[in-house]
Amino acid sequence: MNDWLFGVTPGQLALLLGLCALIVVAAGICVAVYGWYTRRTMRRLEQMLEQAIAGSFEQRNYSEARLSRLEEKLSRFLRSSQLSRKSIEEDRGRIKSLIGDISHQTKTPLANILLYGQLLDEQPLPAAARPMLAQINTEAEKLRFLIEALVKLSRLESGVVQPVAEVQPLEPLLRALEHSFRPAAEQKGVSLHIEPAGVSACFDRKWTQEAVGNLVDNAIKYTPAGGHVSIACEQYAMFCRIAVKDDGPGIPEKEQAAVFQRFYRGHAAAKSPGVGVGLALARQIAAQQGGYIKLASEPGRGSEFSLYLPLEAQM
Repeated sequence: MNDWLFGVTPGQLALLLGLCALIVVAAGICVAVYGWYTRRTMRRLEQMLEQAIAGSFEQRNYSEARLSRLEEKLSRFLRSSQLSRKSIEEDRGRIKSLIGDISHQTKTPLANILLYGQLLDEQPLPAAARPMLAQINTEAEKLRFLIEALVKLSRLESGVVQPVAEVQPLEPLLRALEHSFRPAAEQKGVSLHIEPAGVSACFDRKWTQEAVGNLVDNAIKYTPAGGHVSIACEQYAMFCRIAVKDDGPGIPEKEQAAVFQRFYRGHAAAKSPGVGVGLALARQIAAQQGGYIKLASEPGRGSEFSLYLPLEAQM
């Protein structure tokens, strides 16, 4: 009984205990090595991501013995991403150069056409030539506006230029809009009412005036004589709303999503002057500043375009 324990001799028991201890030590070493390797791999992955974020990731010659499969795949992905990033930057540079060339090459010919049109208008011409000259001037002015709007839109979409938003009051912006558009409204016989705005938002003054100006211009354009156009501001928890309301023909629901596409002209706007770029530009300007535009309209009851601007700078 003293020599046996469940059929195991003391020598066998000692051997088993020694083997168990050896297995425990080996397992501890394996766990420690695996933990070290895992921490090393995580550090390497973190370094790769930090380099990629900083734009300094460089391709290296790795071997399977030194890198895990995960590290190798991440390395291939980051190399591919870096090549794509360089390609995008090169494309942006080409787009910037192309936009600059278009703007420069078209500005002078258009200015000359408009100038010679004005000079001809001051000369004695046959009565039959007057309508043709007026049409030339109108089309040249439309082309000038179209090219300028497309250049602005392309610069915004490609990231060549970006609005610089800062927190500031909206009242000076509204007063500038009133000064710009009241003569056109009075000439057409449209009442333009701008409510005082004691609120502030985060926006770029120049680009936002361009966006809201396009909304006001459309409102006056599509409002018949004797109608009303109003501009009002309202502050919410995170955004400030600039609402431009008109007494125009209204926009059917099926067309409301499409009116923000470039060159789109709705059924009611087909006979009115315009090129269909203003709303697309206004939406892009709003989006670049962390805002957006909404439309509420019904046929025969006018339209209300609301431009929402954030109250604080976007992170």
